[in-house]
Amino acid sequence: MIKEYRKKTTIKAEQFDGSDEMSNKYDVHWHIGEYGFVPYLSTKEGKMIIKKGAWIATGIDGEHWPIANDIFRRTYEEVKHCE
Repeated sequence: MIKEYRKKTTIKAEQFDGSDEMSNKYDVHWHIGEYGFVPYLSTKEGKMIIKKGAWIATGIDGEHWPIANDIFRRTYEEVKHCE
């Protein structure tokens, strides 16, 4: 029987703007592909292409992975902290 599950933790995320600063911060590399240079992010699962506007998520162990903007917006909402 299929059951429903909810994630128990939050993530930190930042929208990738394609800048050198962000590329250096997240160790984004550029690979020559069929349509020119393509940025990719090294993840636990291997190299993943990241497009400008996608989100770079940071997990509880400090690992990073890209999430397409439309998927991110449907899946996550910003946590508002009380001050």
